[in-house]
Amino acid sequence: MAIACGMTVANIYYNQPMLGIIGSSFPDQRSVTGFVPTATQLGYALGLLLLVPLGDRIERRRLIVIQFAALALSLAAVALAPSAWLLVIASALVGVSTSVVQQILPFAAELSAPNRRGATIGIVMSGLLCGILFGRALAGVVAVHYGWRAMFWLGLILAILVGLVLAVALPTSPPKTKARYGELLGSLAALWREEPKLRIATMTQACVFGSFSALWTTLALHLDTHYHLGADIAGLFGIIGAVGVLFAPFAGKIADRRGPHFVIGLASAAMLVSWLIFGVWGSVAGLIVGVVLLDFGAQGSQVSNQHVIQALRPEARNRLNAIMMCGMFLGSALGSAGASVAWEFAGWTALCALGAIFSALALGVHLSGRGSNRGAPH
Repeated sequence: MAIACGMTVANIYYNQPMLGIIGSSFPDQRSVTGFVPTATQLGYALGLLLLVPLGDRIERRRLIVIQFAALALSLAAVALAPSAWLLVIASALVGVSTSVVQQILPFAAELSAPNRRGATIGIVMSGLLCGILFGRALAGVVAVHYGWRAMFWLGLILAILVGLVLAVALPTSPPKTKARYGELLGSLAALWREEPKLRIATMTQACVFGSFSALWTTLALHLDTHYHLGADIAGLFGIIGAVGVLFAPFAGKIADRRGPHFVIGLASAAMLVSWLIFGVWGSVAGLIVGVVLLDFGAQGSQVSNQHVIQALRPEARNRLNAIMMCGMFLGSALGSAGASVAWEFAGWTALCALGAIFSALALGVHLSGRGSNRGAPH
């Protein structure tokens, strides 16, 4: 499940280190291609909202296989896109179908013993974040040597392989509810109203991923402008950031022992420090240290917030996950869009200010909800 999540979620992030190369393919529409990452993330948020709740209603293995087939078709549409606007639309469809990874995560939580749930989520989340980071590295190298379209053809092949493996390897999972689709979507609002821990986790994670996406949307541009480094080097920063992935299983274990609140606070503070480093340490070494801290914070926060929400209502795990992840990727899309504007307005300085604001908001929201989270499971 961890490997499947990693290989699948990478499809959302392939475009980030390749953005300059993609723009060169559409010289008259270069400004339009800047919205490809935002469209992909908004599509992902839409898929979380509209498709992930179905995991409580439909047998999960069958639903997962269907979504992988849709993902393969969407990747083909991206690889064949003849114009920038069609590329943006196809990218949104990739985002929608990639939401299948959030069918897998609650499935893993369901199969885990309660006293091991944090560690289990940490392992699966490690795979997911590895996909985000190593996917960028792979995309940068493939784009430089074979072109950006080749990366999406490769993604299509990987999606088909993963879908086939999961069709064979996953157990069946009886539906948790017989509610109609409209009732499932309507219950999302009720869950949001009735679960304060869900609201705090969602808002915190939205700010965390806004900060995370702000960096990765513009890092390739910063490396090119200030250090004359290409898309392949920008992608390699994903491997550096993977050091933070090593923290995920430990974050899950700490959350099992001490409760997730401690880890979320520590992770949010680490992200704020990372932006201070980006702002004052003007060298590649400073970028490396900051990237490790930022990814450490993003991973630790997500694992621990998942730990919180997956313990709330076992019969509604997919819907709880849909709400938090939808909020998280709306924050991510806002971070990407804000980063593009900040970069055009005042370059790296404005970007660092934006990232620090997102991180400070995450820490503030988390601390404001301390009373609500105090009862979170240990």
